[in-house]
Amino acid sequence: MNFHQHYARIARPIETCLVGSGSFGRSFLTQAARIPLVNARIAVDRTAEAAGEAFASAGIARREIALCATAAEARTAWEAGHRVAADSLSIVIDLPFDILIEATGAPVAAARHALLAIEAGRHVALVSKEADSVVGPGLARLAAEKGVVVTPVDGDQPSLLIGLVTWAELLGFDVIGAGKSSEYDFVFDPKTGDVTCNGVTRPLPELAEQWSLGGADAVARSAARAAVLGTAFPLRTVPDLCEMTVVANATGLGADTARFHAPPARINELADLFCERGQGGLLNGTRRVDVFHHLRLADEASFAGGVFVTVRCEDPASWALLAEKGHVVASGGHTAALYLPRHLLGLEAATSLLDAAGLGLSRYGTDYRPRQDLVAVAEADLPAGTVLSMGGHHHSIADVGGAMVPAGPLREGDPAPFYLVADATLVRPVRAGEAIKLGDVAVDDASPLLAVRIRQDTMFFGDTAPR
Repeated sequence: MNFHQHYARIARPIETCLVGSGSFGRSFLTQAARIPLVNARIAVDRTAEAAGEAFASAGIARREIALCATAAEARTAWEAGHRVAADSLSIVIDLPFDILIEATGAPVAAARHALLAIEAGRHVALVSKEADSVVGPGLARLAAEKGVVVTPVDGDQPSLLIGLVTWAELLGFDVIGAGKSSEYDFVFDPKTGDVTCNGVTRPLPELAEQWSLGGADAVARSAARAAVLGTAFPLRTVPDLCEMTVVANATGLGADTARFHAPPARINELADLFCERGQGGLLNGTRRVDVFHHLRLADEASFAGGVFVTVRCEDPASWALLAEKGHVVASGGHTAALYLPRHLLGLEAATSLLDAAGLGLSRYGTDYRPRQDLVAVAEADLPAGTVLSMGGHHHSIADVGGAMVPAGPLREGDPAPFYLVADATLVRPVRAGEAIKLGDVAVDDASPLLAVRIRQDTMFFGDTAPR
């Protein structure tokens, strides 16, 4: 596809409003200055000063940045051609922007911001996958009723993987598995026996014995590696499951096991791992989502948090030729791995924004629905009164993990969506290994996240309230 031609009918630059100026938001502001079809003149953060600093870090002169405390100040700054920095979306919602980029990562705030934008007739780029995993389909349906679009964004793995899966389907490939690598590689130094991941180094010399096991199958090799790596590093993270929940809801793929297999693997092993058990792989069926932990040497290229699909090799002659050209094909020749080893955060978000605001297209597609839920599972005994505080870079909850299960309406006795219970208080104790049920927590009845989830349940399941 020629991208200049694809977007040729967009007559003017789209105006954006960024809420949340973390790493994604700042990278977007920096790149937007180089994109003729995108303007980034509005930023909102916890304080106007923080939003202003995001503009400054993107190279905007401070004299061009206006810190605005009221809607009137924001309008005056806009009309003067300044960048508008504010601490509340309500201050800037009446400015003439086309699309809201919701990048706070805060599920309740993200739901509130998305609703406000939709009600104002603005498109929404929902970077905050935490809210997306709970109410994304509902927000998309509400937006459609208003004649606007909610979309995930390129630069994050859900949108990129939805694109890769649907590309493979369009070409007639039988999709066996799909997924992403975890955010940070495991880099092994065979000389020292050290493994480094996300700036943390641990001595794991025994990994050398599992690097290449000769005739051993890929599943046994990855399990042996996991046993070694799991003594020093976590091999399951909620953000990975969260992103794949969004993909599952858009594509109809599902989890092979609720907490994923998450094998440590090298790139050339993906086709052997993410195929069916009858062919020596991990999967009990087809059309499954999962993740892997990229294991590599320091001088090998990273998978860079990228995405992949595994497909059935229907034409042996063609795939034998492609294997000769370096494509990743399983040792038995039955499955191939096709992959995109990158995600560039806000640097590549513009394609999604242009599709939504310029062409009226969502990267979810037209059948985004609640097929899977990411639910909360206790990883330690949690007494009543425990506050399930969400925090850290990965927006995790201490001693609480996640699992992907078939979606359903909210019920007091059923597992609760992970990010719906974030920052709530347990009213009943929950034992390690048990799912946290909706009735186990005191969820704020005024939460916009809960309100949208109830509306989503009504839209898709016919239920009007939790029972």
